[in-house]
Amino acid sequence: MYRIHGIARHYDWGSPDAIPRLLGEEPTGTPVAELWFGAHPSAPARVQGAGVALDLRALLAEDPDGCLGEGVVRRFGRELPYLLKVIAPARPLSLQVHPDLQRARARFAAENDAGIPLDSPRRNYRDANHKPELVYALTRFEALCGFRAPRRAAELLQGLGTTLTDTLHRQLLAEPDAGGVRRAFTSLLNLVSRPSPEVVAEVVAACAARLESGTPSVRADNTVVLLHREHPGDPGVVASLLLNPVTLNPGEALFVPAGGVHAYLSGMAVEVMASSDNVLRAGLTSKHIDVPEMLACVDYVAAPPIRLAPEHLGGPENVFYAPVDDFELWVADVGPSVGPLPLRGRGPRIILCVRGAVTVALKDATAQLTPGGALFLRADEGRPTISGEGTVVQADVP
Repeated sequence: MYRIHGIARHYDWGSPDAIPRLLGEEPTGTPVAELWFGAHPSAPARVQGAGVALDLRALLAEDPDGCLGEGVVRRFGRELPYLLKVIAPARPLSLQVHPDLQRARARFAAENDAGIPLDSPRRNYRDANHKPELVYALTRFEALCGFRAPRRAAELLQGLGTTLTDTLHRQLLAEPDAGGVRRAFTSLLNLVSRPSPEVVAEVVAACAARLESGTPSVRADNTVVLLHREHPGDPGVVASLLLNPVTLNPGEALFVPAGGVHAYLSGMAVEVMASSDNVLRAGLTSKHIDVPEMLACVDYVAAPPIRLAPEHLGGPENVFYAPVDDFELWVADVGPSVGPLPLRGRGPRIILCVRGAVTVALKDATAQLTPGGALFLRADEGRPTISGEGTVVQADVP
């Protein structure tokens, strides 16, 4: 097994202290949005162990069959199928969606053919993979995910008394289905029809006034006010009224499929996803946006957020089975009464400590992990045991 070190990503929406404190480090004031543990070419984790000092991508390339297993190589090629992260938004993330596999492959090839450099800010597709993702909350975690039922969205728009919200209200009542949601959402974000900053501000003022006089949803109106404070005049502020609010308490999980529009608002969580950095944005961000491409990828069917319940395996082990082939997430709580726990799972694994202090043992090797400490286990290494007192998460391949 190899100790790996996550790569920090300093995006402007990140918390300056959540991830440093998880790692036991003194915050520097610089936002730390994400910590990547994986082999994606954008930021492969650093590897140390067994006399090597390289990155995880290079390690896999040296012995793909041994590291990944023949079955994983057969299904996914010579790539680790998943990417494990810690994410810590202090400000709302962009209004975004991830592509499905077919579109990612086609559009990645098209951008390559067009000669757009991989590191260009105009680039939408940095790889040829889809990006379904699972979010496992470490703290209270707030998000927007998927579309509300059209009639419920219409109720929130009713009575705000602005020309824009009256128009959206009529649209959703006349067409209370995916087609109506598409028309309403597209009209807000499309570069031709999107409302001006002044019109967005009118809606925000109406929501703020409604908070004082009586509102059908304190949460929805507060979200509008919050988003406008961070991204004044952005049409995504109004689009939030069409989306489902989500609160995850520590230990709860959310699955976001390809095509699922979402925006994470605050908290800290572990994310595991297909190994991809393809993010299509349409607002609420200072990063590159491509509204037509984002809108083309959205699934407009209204549905509740996909909350995943863990499967209890007995004792302290739980597993979240995502409805994809690329990854699953195991969570194990160990303590003095548990004793060494054989950690189940298969294939290439990444084990990350998120609480306490644990010892991972495999054959004659042991490693101590504290929060933020992680290990990569090859597919041919067998089953480790965990002891100590703390919580670990494990990403592996179904």
